[in-house]
Amino acid sequence: MDAEQVAQIFNFLPKEITTLLLAMLPILELRGAIPWALAGPPFGGGLDWQSAYLFAVIGNFIPVIPILLLLEPVSNRLRKIRLFDRFFEWLFKRTRKRGKMIEKYEMLGLMLFVGIPLPVTGAWTGAVAAFIFGVRFFQSVTSIILGICISGVIVTLASLGIIAIF
Repeated sequence: MDAEQVAQIFNFLPKEITTLLLAMLPILELRGAIPWALAGPPFGGGLDWQSAYLFAVIGNFIPVIPILLLLEPVSNRLRKIRLFDRFFEWLFKRTRKRGKMIEKYEMLGLMLFVGIPLPVTGAWTGAVAAFIFGVRFFQSVTSIILGICISGVIVTLASLGIIAIF
């Protein structure tokens, strides 16, 4: 499901709120919200680049603090159930494998991990990685918001055709 299909669910909402909600979703995050917001109707929100960037950055940051605060107690409780234990083991193993930069450089690594808009990077995975690698809360929040801002700039410039990614 792409951003356009998900946005259809929210078609009764203002385009700014739809952009915010798209950016909150794992997988889509900024990489889906900004291109959708910049695309003209009927394929997107038709927002100006400033609004697209602002609402996507805010939306992408909203889940970060709850993830950072709740991941440990929720995962500890759910890991008592075999199915969830296997899921968390898979998630944490996958994140550890992709998070070598965070392990080595901590705050800077986390910021770059979130800031480089590639698949399986972003605020959601960055928050999980911060938990796994024991990055303190304030450092995690700071690194992730800076990474979101960097990623938002890159995705906005790419969506406007100013830079070409790959």
